Amino acid sequence: MASARLSRLHAPAPPNAKLLDDHRFHALLPDEEWGRLPVAIWRRFSKRLEDGRTIVYVGEIDEASLSPIGWWLVQAARLIGGPLPTGTETGVPMIVAVTEDAACGGQIWTRICARKQGFPQVIHSSKRFAGPTGLEEYVGFGLSMTLRICVAEEALCFHSTGYCFRVGRLRWSLAAWLSPGDLTVTHSDLGSGDFRFTLDLIHPRFGRLLHQSAKFREAVS
Repeated sequence: MASARLSRLHAPAPPNAKLLDDHRFHALLPDEEWGRLPVAIWRRFSKRLEDGRTIVYVGEIDEASLSPIGWWLVQAARLIGGPLPTGTETGVPMIVAVTEDAACGGQIWTRICARKQGFPQVIHSSKRFAGPTGLEEYVGFGLSMTLRICVAEEALCFHSTGYCFRVGRLRWSLAAWLSPGDLTVTHSDLGSGDFRFTLDLIHPRFGRLLHQSAKFREAVS
């Protein structure tokens, strides 16, 4: 079974893209846990473009909700660049571009969420293979989120384990009572080249503040 998966892992690359073997995500999980993932997720998280090149995924938002407290939270988050989705519209396009970051050896993620009226919302973040768990997501203005990954029901899950501010070499952990809650991003494969990204933000006292789910596939040029 494992040899069959490995042989399928090296599927043809997108046109005009030079792919490199990428073990950065695999290194964050035990081999047994990584082996529970579907082959398509193996391939998606085991390919790395040359520095500065981009992979684009196109999709559509089919689930979205904000609680009243969640609405106020995402408005306040605009002060630090708007790292959380602000809309609850469904049936609108969403584009995710993943670019190799030569400066820090990580990935820059750009999410473009369309609206039925007005300009799309653009969210930028940078995944960096650093910190106490080996993975952090930097959202700007010195704020980053420590992530831990695991496999649940053949899906790859990213869980927040803490938030911190960094200025130069100095780093301050955000107190638990100031935390916006536990953020989980789930990547699940749907077959035939489709996959789903689901985002949930759950506060220990106020419950689910935010939910967004979208179905994607890799763009072909």
